[in-house]
Amino acid sequence: MATQFATVEHLLGVPPRMGDARLGLANSIQSGLPVSALDHLADEVAPNDQRFKFRLIPKATLDRRKKSASRLLTSEEGDRLARIAKVFSFAMDIYKDKDKVRAFLGRPHAMLDDKPPLDVALATGPGADAVINLLGRAAYGGGV
Repeated sequence: MATQFATVEHLLGVPPRMGDARLGLANSIQSGLPVSALDHLADEVAPNDQRFKFRLIPKATLDRRKKSASRLLTSEEGDRLARIAKVFSFAMDIYKDKDKVRAFLGRPHAMLDDKPPLDVALATGPGADAVINLLGRAAYGGGV
């Protein structure tokens, strides 16, 4: 389970939704996360990379979202953000230190075809699952 300060909701800068806790985040994503969730996640995951957020949402698309009346992300965009927040949160449970998590996510890994875990997680949902499985090996003694 994620530490208090590294929950997916915290990483996205959105309060947990009341009601059914199991579907709170899913409902928030479906309703549309605020554009600010991207900035909040980028500040946590890659604070020194000004272009990181454009790896999640193309610059032109992000500019349109920021100018829209709702200032909300689509459910697909929110899902992509939540996927990375989930990976970062799980890594925080293992490493307990943001700098160590960032180092792990940015370093090529042999069990991911020598690709950095962050790149694998950004590419697809199954890629994020592979990174979480790799982190699970570390949590249960398999090493990473």
